[in-house]
Amino acid sequence: MIYRFILVSDEVEDFRRDIKIDSEATFFELHESILDSVGYTKDQITSFFICDDDWVKKTEITLIDMESSSEEDIFVMDSARLSELIDEEKQKLIYVFEPLTERCFFMELKEIITGQDLNKAEVVKSVGNPPLQISLTEELDLTVPIPSTTEMMDDDFMNEDFNLDEYDEEAFGDLNEGNPFDNY
Repeated sequence: MIYRFILVSDEVEDFRRDIKIDSEATFFELHESILDSVGYTKDQITSFFICDDDWVKKTEITLIDMESSSEEDIFVMDSARLSELIDEEKQKLIYVFEPLTERCFFMELKEIITGQDLNKAEVVKSVGNPPLQISLTEELDLTVPIPSTTEMMDDDFMNEDFNLDEYDEEAFGDLNEGNPFDNY
């Protein structure tokens, strides 16, 4: 059997990907095809969630085993086959691609094609650009002028008569110690 999934984003209105994949493929293969289809790097911890009709998360399929002490079943992408957890059209999933902010793609199993197999996942429709993979958690307000270095410095530092030797070494420490971040 072949599954055809549709992916959309709540961040980008005209974004859509349709992916066909064999029902016996793993969630890891689906994960890889999603990342390839949107050009994201593969260095994030991601998860799939199987959802109910109201998008409430039910079952999680993780990229790596987190060894949770939970009594719930743990599913890992590279060992969980799609057909083990998904078996009906209109099934809803969420693919979380940025775990810190829970940014995700909304997915639906749009079609099950019986009597056919597929060796490798295929992107059969690609519309629009995806959202950025990593977002800034705080957006910068570029309307507020950022003070220059000279504006931030105390008047003493701007005075032509400034002499560093006049300042107590205890207050400043050893100014020749170097950059404290050099060791990191």
